[in-house]
Amino acid sequence: MIEPIWRLKSIDEDCVNKVAETFSIPKTIARVMSLRGIQNREESKKFFYPHLEGLHDPFNMEDMDKAVTRILQTISEKKSILIFGDYDVDGTTSAAFLTLFFQSLEVDVHYYIPSREKEGYGVSRQGIEYAKLIGADILITCDCGINAFEQVDFANSLGIEVIISDHHKPEATLPAAAAVINPNRQDCNYPFKGLCGAGVAFKLALALCVKGGYDQALAWKHSDLITLGIAADLVPIKDENRIIVHYGIRQMQKQTNPGVTALLKTGGLWKKELTVGRLVFWMAPKINAAGRLEHASISLNLLTAQSPDEAQSIAEQLNSINKDRQNIGSKIFDEAVAKIELEKLDDKKVLVLKGDNWHPGVIGIVASKLADKYYRPAILIGSKGEVGRGSARSVDEINIYQILLECQDLFTSFGGHACAAGFEINLDDYDSFCKTIEKKADQFLTPDKLKPHIIIDGNLQTENLTLYLAKEIDLLAPFGEGNEIPIFISKEMKLEELKKVGSNGLHLKARFNGIDTIGFGLGHLVESLSLSKRYDLLYNLECNEWNGFERVQLKLIDIKPS
Repeated sequence: MIEPIWRLKSIDEDCVNKVAETFSIPKTIARVMSLRGIQNREESKKFFYPHLEGLHDPFNMEDMDKAVTRILQTISEKKSILIFGDYDVDGTTSAAFLTLFFQSLEVDVHYYIPSREKEGYGVSRQGIEYAKLIGADILITCDCGINAFEQVDFANSLGIEVIISDHHKPEATLPAAAAVINPNRQDCNYPFKGLCGAGVAFKLALALCVKGGYDQALAWKHSDLITLGIAADLVPIKDENRIIVHYGIRQMQKQTNPGVTALLKTGGLWKKELTVGRLVFWMAPKINAAGRLEHASISLNLLTAQSPDEAQSIAEQLNSINKDRQNIGSKIFDEAVAKIELEKLDDKKVLVLKGDNWHPGVIGIVASKLADKYYRPAILIGSKGEVGRGSARSVDEINIYQILLECQDLFTSFGGHACAAGFEINLDDYDSFCKTIEKKADQFLTPDKLKPHIIIDGNLQTENLTLYLAKEIDLLAPFGEGNEIPIFISKEMKLEELKKVGSNGLHLKARFNGIDTIGFGLGHLVESLSLSKRYDLLYNLECNEWNGFERVQLKLIDIKPS
């Protein structure tokens, strides 16, 4: 791993002092609030007390009225609807949400999720043909479709109108759909651009309730699914997303969805505090696993299950699939690292690796781990016959989509965004691709972009590390993208106790200046640390409860000798 650079966030200290005075709070809290744009009572009210009144009018989204009018026509004529979802968490939760919502309206609704292996990303002809087969009047996409020009034309030729609900950035020209609802349309003035696919589907449902005269509680009942989509897609936990997540986590705790409840049990979250981070790392991978190794409809069946027994059975199946995914991923990762070291590729600005029969559903996860390990974009290509399926993952401040865009003439299909992208390529063009990527990387990537940074919220002395402060910090939750858990630094901390804990000594448990600390995944540092020496620590401040007692704990992120 490349040693990260620590950098303290800059902030106007006069602003911090003003916030501290306005709210009569410690400067540490005032600094954290200021960094998140909470500088007056109105902003504070919106942030700390998420309320439904903070949601924007869904009809401010371009084409929303068209979409709702067309759907209500289908409902009034008692015709069928097909929901077409993507195979990732955002896509499956969106599709499950709309399916359950339309079922509550007693609509004849069906869903279709494409096969990652056979159909690839986005709206497929097979899905459209299925819509024709079941006699669907309209097809509603979830988390996809914004670039489905040919597919929409094909659906139109079969007499099936398409309503696109998506959040990916579109081109200037849009498909010839009956409606395209996407806050990131160039001509859309919707005030919040950070919705994921599930968020757009949710706004569609709320709009249907308003215009159709339905109780909005029918949509909010399934906000737990939308929260899963928001968490997994790593969109900013700000504005509307923060409101939805606030209520969605409450909905999860009510255990109204048998599938979500079963995931909580198999994911180790049963009776534990629910946070966005835990949803991302403990639940989302299991939902994703089915689409990566088998078929995402398994996950959708779970999220729409009607009985606890059915849901528990599917959740256990997903747990098994996820373990298989982990084993396959570990094998590919080891092969990739060995290849990098053997061929001395770690000096390349972009890592490009090809492996025979590397599973296309897993290489994206492996690419992400390689990007973290070497702190540079990583592109993995699984070759099968004459075709390669590629997945690219990037790091902060490096737009991998922009780099790959320069190579799109070599791809037979291509899509993605700044942090992640996927493509297909004829392997005859692989060498040309590698040369082009290397050339473009030299143009786009300066050396400073290949150095990881950890951004620090504030500096704390030992006397500031109190249970009171930890609980004040916790009031900033829900944390997530755009509202990260605050990171603090404490310097000259004396190491008093040290040991490895967890499976194979993976984690580090220590005591500095009388304060308990835990470092998940930092067990490898134990050999390099010495008792009685002093260290600078980066950490999250936590409240740790054990046997009914609460005490402050530091969740370590990094350690350096003072």
